[in-house]
Amino acid sequence: MSRSNDDANQGSISGSDFLQLDIGQAPPGGRTDWLASRLRAAIADGTLPVGSRLPASRVLAAELHVSRGLVTEAYQRLAESGQVSGRGRGGTVVVAAPPPAGGPAAAPARGGLVDALRAVPCRIDLSPGVPDLTAFPRTAWLQAERRVLADLTPADFGYGDPQGAPALRAAVVGWLARNRGIRADPDEVVVVAGVAQALGLLAQVLREDGVRRVAVEDPGSLGARQQLEYGRLETVPVPVDGLGLDVAALRASGAGAVLLTPAHQFPTGVVLDGERRRDLLGWAAAGGLVIEDDYDAEHRYDRAPVPALRALLPEGVCYAGSVSKLLAPALRLGWLLVPPRLSGAVTTAKRYADLGNPVLAQLVLARLMDSGELERHLRFVRRRHRRRRDAMLRAVADRLPGARVHGAAAGLHLMVTFDGAGFEDTALASAALELGVKTHPLSWHRLAPGPPGLILGYAAGSAGEIEEGIAALGAALRKILPDRRQPRRESRVVRG
Repeated sequence: MSRSNDDANQGSISGSDFLQLDIGQAPPGGRTDWLASRLRAAIADGTLPVGSRLPASRVLAAELHVSRGLVTEAYQRLAESGQVSGRGRGGTVVVAAPPPAGGPAAAPARGGLVDALRAVPCRIDLSPGVPDLTAFPRTAWLQAERRVLADLTPADFGYGDPQGAPALRAAVVGWLARNRGIRADPDEVVVVAGVAQALGLLAQVLREDGVRRVAVEDPGSLGARQQLEYGRLETVPVPVDGLGLDVAALRASGAGAVLLTPAHQFPTGVVLDGERRRDLLGWAAAGGLVIEDDYDAEHRYDRAPVPALRALLPEGVCYAGSVSKLLAPALRLGWLLVPPRLSGAVTTAKRYADLGNPVLAQLVLARLMDSGELERHLRFVRRRHRRRRDAMLRAVADRLPGARVHGAAAGLHLMVTFDGAGFEDTALASAALELGVKTHPLSWHRLAPGPPGLILGYAAGSAGEIEEGIAALGAALRKILPDRRQPRRESRVVRG
């Protein structure tokens, strides 16, 4: 068929192969709205996944027999909502999908909230607990891996010790002595696949030991609470205030054990007060068991380090830590120290769970710890995190009037609350996600009622991405609040 015949046939086309669009379905005077809504629906249901490219406006306009300006306007509306981005010669690309119907809060309750959000594509991820993965020390890791491989014998490639490679257990002991003031023996260390597995093993062992109820911080980590509940333990919320866990409320709860984050409480950032530490250790010495998640202990900027509870009462504290926030969650490497009476049961539970962590990665991490390379990496990322924290503080002050900032002195996230605000924080998080920005509503991590808030991670993005993300949060806040209810007060910072 000749080109002239092709051109002549164009006049008979009333639709487009792209998304099976038919301009005849558009209402009179509403073609732009119709096209934009069809594109949004295709992004929402995955027909246009993140990373896909829209047709050039000129091409789509010709196929639909509409003006190019109409298509350009529809694309612009999607860009303003954060769902597409113009990439110059790269075209217009889908960069974010809206949340599922009902928003993040509609995700399943058991283990699903955080996982469902993690799977949703976005432009900017301000989720807490996400480290700077671009800073992973690839060169140092490769060099250490080559040295480890050069020294291994064929027998070293067999099954390892379920408790963990002796070299890593010894290296962890040195690391904890230098950085957390904990004196331990390598035989006290069990290598685990992160704090999540540590909590799962403890739940199993404690239940077999007769423990049925474990107190948890409120607000506190949703994921940690779910780990214990999955292990068939009942979790009892205990309030957290400006001094940390309320130990008097813990005593009144009747729980036989308590899980807490004393060095940098998640999500408030509070450090457990000295008097309450003494009271808590007295409770443990009288028969209670403390599960210490040493969350973000290494990541501090404006305050001195605080000693680990394990350093003060080894026989009453189970201590869990990992390199997930320092290196990368993908390594699935952490450690668990337990009182002697639980050591054998925990090691047995680990053996039957997975026969032990992969040995090669353990040996590489041990070399990084022993050589001082991990400390050098910590100093490097601490400087970078401080700059990003400062960028987020400035952005919150500029873009979120009325927000109260908590926990800025340490960690990898800020908690912001909006006292007296008349909205649900899940609505704010959903509106932000529609603009391509992820964050956690504070209500996910609390059981008792309280002011709406967000938990904002700053480690994973550049200063520019942080500023853009907070600007989107400001736009989302304006979207869900009528003009008469817009907050006018300046932001306040509670250092923590």
